[in-house]
Amino acid sequence: MNIQTPVKVDKAERMRKAREEAYATPLAQFHPGAPRLFQDDTLWPWFERLRKEEPVHYCTNAPIEPYWSVVKYNDIMHVDTNHGLFSSDSTLGGISIRDVPEGYDYPSFIAMDQPRHSAQRKTVSPMFTPTHLDELAKLIRQRSQTVLDNLPRNETFNFVERVSIELTTQMLATLFDFPWEERRKLTRWSDVSTALPKSGIVGSAEERRREMDECYAYMSRLWNERVNSAPRNDLLSLMAHNDATRFMDPDNLMGNIILLIVGGNDTTRNTMTGSVLALNENPEQYDKLRANPALIDTMVPEVIRWQTPLAHMRRTALQDTEIGGKQIKKGDRVVMWYVSGNRDEEAIDRPEEFIIDRPRPRTHLSFGFGIHRCVGMRLAELQLKIVWEEMLKRFDRIEVVGEPKRIYSSFIKGYESLPVRIPG
Repeated sequence: MNIQTPVKVDKAERMRKAREEAYATPLAQFHPGAPRLFQDDTLWPWFERLRKEEPVHYCTNAPIEPYWSVVKYNDIMHVDTNHGLFSSDSTLGGISIRDVPEGYDYPSFIAMDQPRHSAQRKTVSPMFTPTHLDELAKLIRQRSQTVLDNLPRNETFNFVERVSIELTTQMLATLFDFPWEERRKLTRWSDVSTALPKSGIVGSAEERRREMDECYAYMSRLWNERVNSAPRNDLLSLMAHNDATRFMDPDNLMGNIILLIVGGNDTTRNTMTGSVLALNENPEQYDKLRANPALIDTMVPEVIRWQTPLAHMRRTALQDTEIGGKQIKKGDRVVMWYVSGNRDEEAIDRPEEFIIDRPRPRTHLSFGFGIHRCVGMRLAELQLKIVWEEMLKRFDRIEVVGEPKRIYSSFIKGYESLPVRIPG
């Protein structure tokens, strides 16, 4: 095991206490969306118990409005694929367990229902065609090589900062054709747009608004440049020259830009970090991968399942309905816990194990299903595949040498830091 022994002991003790608390707490008092469970990585026994005892659960014990938790794979699929019954619309609350904050209503196509959703989504789809991905692959490989070749040996560094953020931010800058020297603005805007009040990322709602206004002004300037230029092959230009999106109102434009920034940043970056952690926590799998690098092809979807970079998506019931025998009322918020469905033993064999040569590795919920399935999922898989091909060529192993610091969020399941070391 590469993680130092005291860390393993601390984690085991933390999980033992979490299990005791989860099984001693009455189900009526459950608040599985509490961000602290995700920051402490103690969510697992809470969702395990819900899957066993109350797979469709109504929470009234939270500082937010009551919500339904749907925690099993097939029930989640039912909600995700029935967009006529369950709405994503931002005017009804949006796609997160918390309603869209007041004064922050930037509607994007992920938070729209039909027919507006598909019309706007199709605009950016050409960015993710096989032909364009083949072109991007060359760029991803070249940049991965440069970033990895500049990593230090025999000293501890933060993998999140030096590798995951840098590579995903470079990709984002390319997708938007964003000014290269200012690309870290994209990372910051992504973090701020999804930050909770207690996250420490922003000090107040006013500060958050101020930073998002900066994003708004900056991206509006780029948008106007693209509208008045010949079409190019970047996300802004694709939207600027398509009738379905060219005449969006400014808030809708901002919503789609934030969606594409977050989608391109958080998910890939946190899965990239999670892959290093997962292989260190499962050294026999790391050995298997090193002995047979061709297993990268199945490891990538497995680590996307294992990490589940977006822990949930939320819908709002459009009419009275039923899920798993529970009566859902029109207007109720319904939270699909992808992070729990990806551990459902009725849908996935040995779901609590990280297995890089799993026979059906794409049986997972991490990209969602139905009309809102992640538009950039093939690009995310491609980035992870290439960075691991290049890491295996260079490093015998990357050792995790301390506990990761996780994000305070039950929406973005990610990392602030992961201390690692590459032996010389």
